[in-house]
Amino acid sequence: MTAEKADILAGTLALMILRTLDSLGPLHGYGLARRIEQISDDQLALTQGTLHPALINLEQMGWISSRWGTSETGRRAKFYSLTRAGRKQLQAEADNWTRASAIVSRFLSEEIL
Repeated sequence: MTAEKADILAGTLALMILRTLDSLGPLHGYGLARRIEQISDDQLALTQGTLHPALINLEQMGWISSRWGTSETGRRAKFYSLTRAGRKQLQAEADNWTRASAIVSRFLSEEIL
């Protein structure tokens, strides 16, 4: 039996990207995707088609910025960084996720039934 990779719950990818950039500093898209997969214990699979639109959206919102640089393999790559507004948004996203997960946990509790 093979383990299936989980789908990313709507809205959580932004939180994962912001938190990863906050922790590790500037990363290129490939490095960001691999780190998120690693943190998820390979339960998530991020493709360019998933990650790239999210990065564009976060940059348009002003929560991340980008600059061109050279990757560790010597290739030209776009590196993403968290902005001041992104740090504020990260806190808001984390608070929302904590609140939402507490609500869902109540429904999973045997005590309500």
